[in-house]
Amino acid sequence: MVTSPARVLVVCTGNVCRSPFLERALQHELDRSWGPGHVEVRSAGTGALSGRPMEDQARTRLEALGYAADGFVARQVSTDLLAPADLVLTATRAHRGRVLPLHPAATRRVFTIREFADLVGDVPEGELERPGETAVEHVRRVVRLVGEQRGVRPPLPDDLADVIDPYRRPDEVFDAMARQVTEALPALVRALGHP
Repeated sequence: MVTSPARVLVVCTGNVCRSPFLERALQHELDRSWGPGHVEVRSAGTGALSGRPMEDQARTRLEALGYAADGFVARQVSTDLLAPADLVLTATRAHRGRVLPLHPAATRRVFTIREFADLVGDVPEGELERPGETAVEHVRRVVRLVGEQRGVRPPLPDDLADVIDPYRRPDEVFDAMARQVTEALPALVRALGHP
């Protein structure tokens, strides 16, 4: 029985494209890795279109990858969501700047999606693995290890750190968003999944 899951929060602007796309894909993959209930992935927006479902263009691309979008409802980011999160992944650096004033204690746990995926590559494989840890112990330790990589080398430029905003834009921008998120997904699963 799982008593306390690891908690991951994904944040974008409206919470109808980027963050729900990653929320659903990452939840599926971590459920496959740890089993359901060990890691909880949620999402929210800094200017959420609260109560809305995922945008159709994002949903179509998510479902084409085999992930489910059913039942998704957008919500506004809040201190109540940030405080218990073991890891906060934002779509852009601007979102990181928007969430930190809500809960400054989360500073070391907030990364852009692509930044976290990039920094994981600098953590030696053996350090990610520690058999016997619970999911929450593992995620917290890995977030510390990834955080230690900040400042070791120059940060990514914004165009590589941020996930493009496709809201109300052409299909090719949704394609680019989906590609950026799915390219980051294996590194996220490698880091956060069961060792």
